[in-house]
Amino acid sequence: MGETVHGGGATVLGYRHMSFLNTRFTGKISGTIHGFRHCLQESKTAMTNTAPLKSAPPLLAVAAAILVNTDGEILLAQRPAGKAMAGLWEFPGGKIETGETPEAALIREMAEELGISIALPDLSPFTFASHSYDSIHLLMPLYLCRVWDGIPIPQEGQELAWVHPENLGNYPMPPADLPLIPLLQQGVFL
Repeated sequence: MGETVHGGGATVLGYRHMSFLNTRFTGKISGTIHGFRHCLQESKTAMTNTAPLKSAPPLLAVAAAILVNTDGEILLAQRPAGKAMAGLWEFPGGKIETGETPEAALIREMAEELGISIALPDLSPFTFASHSYDSIHLLMPLYLCRVWDGIPIPQEGQELAWVHPENLGNYPMPPADLPLIPLLQQGVFL
């Protein structure tokens, strides 16, 4: 049974006194502590002997939309000549400006690039892409949108295509967008 333990001004009833540790486990505990200290020292040595971490490229935050029409097709925009990755197809969107939320940036970009109006409640967070390019690291929240006002018309010289999810692989896309294709082909957004 337990005994009454007094200490530090408190009385604890029903607990075994821990003095038995001093005789039965002292060797094991000190051995374990010594082993832990040895592992810690090896870890410190390994950390100081490794090359310094490469600094990450600047972060570029971009918001994009999966616009889905009533036929279940997804809108893709082709990057125009003169821009990085010209000719590749992507989900419409654009850079998030300082002080902007991703949703506000996306609503602004859809008006600027496609001439459509999207209300905040019609944007549903879907997933995100994270990809390191040579000079930047892209972080792109992707939103699902099925409701908007207007007809998407290219405002910046880009081509547009409505594509069934199973055909997305037929459109060359930037590396950051490629992992998103299987998600869309599995119909997880339906």
